[in-house]
Amino acid sequence: MSFLNKTYTFVKQENLDEFLKSVGFPDDKIEKALKFTPDQKVTKDGDTYTLHTQGLEGPKETKFKSGVEFDDVIGFDKTPAKVTIVVDGNTITQTFKTDKGNGTFKREYVGDQLIIVSNIHKSKLDTNCKRSDVHITENPVMHRYDL
Repeated sequence: MSFLNKTYTFVKQENLDEFLKSVGFPDDKIEKALKFTPDQKVTKDGDTYTLHTQGLEGPKETKFKSGVEFDDVIGFDKTPAKVTIVVDGNTITQTFKTDKGNGTFKREYVGDQLIIVSNIHKSKLDTNCKRSDVHITENPVMHRYDL
């Protein structure tokens, strides 16, 4: 866990515009989001981690215990979500479930880099009222941060 207490600075992204459009991000905010260069870090106190992130609306601290589900809000519209974050070596996987769909943010710390891959799934009902998950994006969004 060499990543603890280190601030990672945004370097580049791939597929973010497609991703934002697919999750219903307002068109008038997409350009601002594409120019946004946030920092983030993870700290630990006992068995509680804190994920320090910077969003378009300001800083956010998310406190969690690895593998324990908790209530949170996600996205520009503050959608209520059930979130589980698992720390496994140099990988942090954040899984969320909402009434709009589910997704994961996988943070992988490799050397001086943080690579984040985001996958979002939307739920829909077909005519037989069976639930099926459909990938919103062809390619996951990817972000790279450096120390």
